Amino acid sequence: MSTLNTNFPILSVERTIETLSNAYCTVIEKGVSPKALPSVMLWGPPGVGKSQAVRQIAKDIEFSTGKSVRITDVRLLLFNPIDLRGIPTSNADKTLAIWLKPQIFQMDDSEDVINILFLDEISAAPQSVQAAAYQITLDRVVGEHRLPDNCIVIAAGNRITDKSVSFKMPKALANRLLHIEVEGSYDSWHQWAVRSGIHEKVLGFLSFRSDRLFGFDATNDDLAFATPRSWEMVSSLLNHVGDDVDKLYPMIAGLVGSGIAIEFRSWCRVYSELPCMEDIFAGRTELIPKGTDGMYAVVSSMTVYARDHKNDLFQIGNSIHYARRLPADFGMLLMDNYLAMEKNYKDTLMQIPEYVEYASAKGMIRNGSVR
Repeated sequence: MSTLNTNFPILSVERTIETLSNAYCTVIEKGVSPKALPSVMLWGPPGVGKSQAVRQIAKDIEFSTGKSVRITDVRLLLFNPIDLRGIPTSNADKTLAIWLKPQIFQMDDSEDVINILFLDEISAAPQSVQAAAYQITLDRVVGEHRLPDNCIVIAAGNRITDKSVSFKMPKALANRLLHIEVEGSYDSWHQWAVRSGIHEKVLGFLSFRSDRLFGFDATNDDLAFATPRSWEMVSSLLNHVGDDVDKLYPMIAGLVGSGIAIEFRSWCRVYSELPCMEDIFAGRTELIPKGTDGMYAVVSSMTVYARDHKNDLFQIGNSIHYARRLPADFGMLLMDNYLAMEKNYKDTLMQIPEYVEYASAKGMIRNGSVR
């Protein structure tokens, strides 16, 4: 529920990405400059996924338009007004002051590139810095420096009610922006997580306990709490340091808090009892785990294995054959995960006889296409 008392839309991360990506791709494909669209302001609590949304929008633009997208991430909390304008110096004959353009605004203006200027933490910036953002958001200029025509401007910040560092946005600046409040949604996060390399244990646990994805409470003074951002950091630990949750427990607790970390550590022990993923995808086993927690764990492990072997249709077919032995709701969850692995991956799945048979039996195909 919104705490902003606003009259602008509240969208999930997925809907935010879809809405903005469609708008940007449409104007770009028509040959219209992105500057024809208003600058955007994303509001939301810490860690809800605003930064991830911007990165996904960039990927969607690249996929749809074939252009290279480059993000310039500016954390306005760390800036003062002079940083945005550049360093003053004299001209060649020392009669006038000129301003050297900051490196962050040195963008590629070629036709095969789209730039995204991401003004993050704008609501945490002092009002003097917010005022310096007036020109950027509306006039697309910074002092004497002009943003290229191929530049999209997106700002983001926390709400005053989130107890983060936040200053009330001046109405003059607010009126220059298209406002969206980004709302936490497990379904939206899960689809992003499946295609973004989130570790299988994080996927599995949060499939089992989706209420543990968001633990932010503005009335609580805890410094470590669960958010999509902190779970992404837990996933990074498991992906790059090691997947022994017992050894990494102190670091995990430092990200999501001790209570949820204990629950996560206890739940992850179910992975030791799972059948071998290589055997499932090679068609060598039909062993089914016991218990609801085991079912969620095997689905998450199969999702991650399939994500890493999505072009091996023989192995994917074997896994779908195995999925027919799972309870119906877990089989459907696995198919939903497969569909989310890659944009338009359903076209690949439709080439696999096991999938067509499974989808037809479950009523997933309507008029020759996946619903």
